[in-house]
Amino acid sequence: MEVKKRIEELRKLIEYHNERYYNQDDPEITDYEYDQISLELRRLEKEYPEFAVADSPTQKVGGSSKRELRKVQHDVPVVSLQDVFSKEDVYSFVNKMIQELSEPTFIVEKKIDGLSVVLRYNDGSFVEGITRGDGIIGESVYENLLEIQNVPKSIPQKYPYLEVRGEVYMTNETFERINRKQEEVGGKIYQTARNLAAGTLRQLDSAIVKERNLDIFVFNLEICQGREFASHSESLNWLKSQGFHVSPDFCVCKTADEVWEAISNIGNSRWSLPFGIDGAVVKVDSLSDRARLGMTSKVPRWAVAYKYPPEQKETTVENIEVQVGRTGRLTPLAILKSVRLAGTTVSRATLHNQDYIDMKDIRIGDTVIIQKAGDIIPEVLRSIPEKRPPEAQKYMIPNVCPKCGAPAAREENGVEIRCTGTDCFAQAIRGVIYFASKDAMNIEGLGPSSVEALMTDGYIKDIADLYSLKNYREELINKGIIGKEKSVDNLIKAIDKSKENDIDKLITGFGIRNVGKQTARVLAANFRDLDSIMEAKYDQLITLPDFGDIMVQDILSFFARPTVHTLIDRLKESGVNMVSRALDKKKDDRFSGKTFVLTGTLPSMTRDEATEIIQMYGGKVSGSVSKKTSYVLAGEDAGSKLVKARELGVAIISEEDLKSMVEN
Repeated sequence: MEVKKRIEELRKLIEYHNERYYNQDDPEITDYEYDQISLELRRLEKEYPEFAVADSPTQKVGGSSKRELRKVQHDVPVVSLQDVFSKEDVYSFVNKMIQELSEPTFIVEKKIDGLSVVLRYNDGSFVEGITRGDGIIGESVYENLLEIQNVPKSIPQKYPYLEVRGEVYMTNETFERINRKQEEVGGKIYQTARNLAAGTLRQLDSAIVKERNLDIFVFNLEICQGREFASHSESLNWLKSQGFHVSPDFCVCKTADEVWEAISNIGNSRWSLPFGIDGAVVKVDSLSDRARLGMTSKVPRWAVAYKYPPEQKETTVENIEVQVGRTGRLTPLAILKSVRLAGTTVSRATLHNQDYIDMKDIRIGDTVIIQKAGDIIPEVLRSIPEKRPPEAQKYMIPNVCPKCGAPAAREENGVEIRCTGTDCFAQAIRGVIYFASKDAMNIEGLGPSSVEALMTDGYIKDIADLYSLKNYREELINKGIIGKEKSVDNLIKAIDKSKENDIDKLITGFGIRNVGKQTARVLAANFRDLDSIMEAKYDQLITLPDFGDIMVQDILSFFARPTVHTLIDRLKESGVNMVSRALDKKKDDRFSGKTFVLTGTLPSMTRDEATEIIQMYGGKVSGSVSKKTSYVLAGEDAGSKLVKARELGVAIISEEDLKSMVEN
């Protein structure tokens, strides 16, 4: 039964990553890693058909409709393509088509890395735009698409109904411009242009779409009432004549050799393109041949998508430096001989920890193979010992902090090495940066460069000093270290505004080890104020949902420090809120002693809103399902938590059930 267990594991894993990619626009793994998981599941389902099920993720498109946007049913199902990963796979597909069809031609196109949309036109006028969603029902983003300059608002030939499919994307130049601006104001740094484009198109504010300058390529004609086309290439050329920006530089081929040459040419130029691609698409050109070939249960038989492997390059490790994080963690960083990789110049890559260095046997002077995880984050894959110079020596992270000179010690039963100093400047800088971040106190305009400048010039030493910056307004304006008058005033206003935050934000901002924003919310929901949390005993904390021994010990240890007491007293004097507003909203105790777990997308409320309702009536919200769980509140696309709830016999409720429990 090991095979069945592995199949179930893979299904849960794919469903989870589908949710991250399609609905949250925030993937945790690379496309390549996702493809490998999917391939393994397809192979196992094929070899063991007795374990096949109709709702397997291999049988459906990964996304769902976003709750806030109007749902629209597709006229033509929006399907994915079969992925292939080798030259042999491409030749096999092309040669199979040649055997089944009469002298077919093929179109090879760039697979733009963006968000798929369908555009609808009535009598030549643009009337609707829809995301893919689950392939059957998408979400209307019409108002946002109106803000994209290259979406034709009307076309010359006024056919009764026209439907085309395209890919909305963001150019590399725009992506870099937005991230530079985010860095200047201390905002979130976006990881990929694709995710930013997808998130932007699904915004409820069209002004954001206009500001971010999205673009589109149309790659398929779905419906055209009043005109017939013989081939895909003919339809693309006609669409181009109507003002659409169609698949750039698509290539018509007749043989497998020509198809592979076209794929190789795209691969060779991919990093010099002004936009991202995640593969090349090979399609049968004839539309009548496509109709004859039809589809499998999930993908068309007349097309495949070739996925390029991550680009890898050789370079040398010129040095290894150590960075000090906000919690004192010492992170080794490989300083590399600069090399052009995946479209940018790479000169450094994290080495994570000492165990990572030892396992991969990475030494200064080594020749190494590097790639970008997800074409974004540089990583060292391995060293090449046969190219190692004689003078290369094994590297050991120092046993003293490189910034403050305090002893550095390895965690007991852990892999991290941390600075033990209490006055480490590097820790202090990163601590203030984290305090100002969006998940914590959300102080706009206080980015890493501003924090470092303020601390270097002595205006702040810790987070409490932020609330005294207004006393130095004129000096800061004159020196210009964080900008001119407007920038200084905006920052002072943002700092002042942060005083009103609920205490979960403040607790998060303290940067207590193993305490993130969810843990901070639990504390705020169970204690009247910060003083009560500081005075809490082990027995009070360990009973809270998802609180384990290590986390509780970290909380107790943090609040036991005299320096923390002094810091909190200074924050109080500055007027920072210390009272839990979560408890002020409490209505009664009908959910007292009950623990809820939330999973999936709810129809009319966010998970945060549902959490607030549960806490208002005395309930607790946990992140994981166990025998102690009272209810699992399940929405659309619920994943592994729902499966575990069924296995344990935990009661499963819907949003309507929750509302009914509250109303009654």
